[in-house]
Amino acid sequence: MTGPEQDPKHLHLAFDLSFTHSEGRWARPGSWTGRTFPDVKMFQELAITAERGGIDMLFFGDGTGLPDTWRGSPDAAVEWGVQWPRHDMSPFIAAMSAVTQNIGFGLTYSSTFMHPFYVARLLNSLDHVTGGRIAFNVVASTRRADAANYGFDELLEHSKRYERMDEFISVCQQLWDSVEPDAIVMDRATGRFADPSKVHAIGHHGNFFDVQGPLTSVPSPQGHPVLVQAGNSPQGIATSAKFADLIFGFGGNLAGQQRHRSQLDLQLAANGRNPSDVGILWATQLVIGRSVDEATARKKEMLSYWGDEAVGAYLSYNAGYDFSTVGDTIVLGELQAEIVAGHASPSGFVGQLVQELGADHSLSRTEFFERGWEHAVGYNQTLSGTASQLADQLEENFAATGSRGGYMIGNPLSMPASYTDIIDLLVPELRRRGTMGAPYPGSTLRANLAS
Repeated sequence: MTGPEQDPKHLHLAFDLSFTHSEGRWARPGSWTGRTFPDVKMFQELAITAERGGIDMLFFGDGTGLPDTWRGSPDAAVEWGVQWPRHDMSPFIAAMSAVTQNIGFGLTYSSTFMHPFYVARLLNSLDHVTGGRIAFNVVASTRRADAANYGFDELLEHSKRYERMDEFISVCQQLWDSVEPDAIVMDRATGRFADPSKVHAIGHHGNFFDVQGPLTSVPSPQGHPVLVQAGNSPQGIATSAKFADLIFGFGGNLAGQQRHRSQLDLQLAANGRNPSDVGILWATQLVIGRSVDEATARKKEMLSYWGDEAVGAYLSYNAGYDFSTVGDTIVLGELQAEIVAGHASPSGFVGQLVQELGADHSLSRTEFFERGWEHAVGYNQTLSGTASQLADQLEENFAATGSRGGYMIGNPLSMPASYTDIIDLLVPELRRRGTMGAPYPGSTLRANLAS
């Protein structure tokens, strides 16, 4: 087996468009004028610009509940636009693919709530529409507001969510393979359309799903979409190592990134997979300026358009725990235990604090929310500087985390200006250094990400 250190890859960039329109970004200088979410032309124009820069993928996370954990009410989320509104982005991706040729698209669905036959069929169709440019980000949902929209009174226990994900992906893979690549004959002389010996029922009967199959679709350009997973807990990493082609990882903490990379490599090897084949895109926010002073001033703007209620709504929704109920003194390990007991995520904001400070560490309520504020806007994981400075930092971090994957760049300020600056200033610098390879060397997203 060739180790990752002997087989370095180019750095890849994706844009995370999950929240380009929320948390005040729509009101910032550099945001669209004359267009408002969900105008599809916003996304088409950005896709064209991103493809000009050779960005590998436009990525859309998702959540289907209205954040209502903070104070047990959705009011703060509605008033301040906290992770709301959110649309199903599959038709937007179809529209973006119609005006581009090479850039890939990542779409998110929850294995906790969705049915694998529906998702497998939809993604097969989108892979056809895009010409082989689809990635599927499968998530294990941790939010009660989402669960309530699918008829769940309570969240599934954490380990059960990953067991369901494991079976969900297995069913999808069986369905994508249920029609063999050469099954379609289309013989005009005889009128024979397909070879029935190459179309197979899957007859799946598992703990969570019963699916007869086969998939009622012809094989798509990639066969399977690129599979993306973001699990950061030990079980999440173990599950993703079974099937994921690409990992979406937490950024901002080098020790945490190295631990994730190391644990993933061990799990990949245990599953008979080559660790050098699976990259991690680290969640990263960049503020770029033509001077250091301009970049510093822009980064400070990030703290200016969130309020206490918006921060509380964001943190509580994503943790699945109402942080308005915390006391004057917070012991991090005790709070994390309460979160885990409620079947919410053990690796969110509080989990990161435990990793950084230790389970026995105490914070005052004020200190806790000060850190929460910076976490909500991504301040501590936002790199700022000139194109040359940012390229230095990204290269150093890329090498320190295994030189496999790259960065999922979030939007700290405004759409489209934040992304356009990256395309016009940072990407040319990375290409000049040879850190990024030639854009789109392959005909599919999978081939492009493998370069």
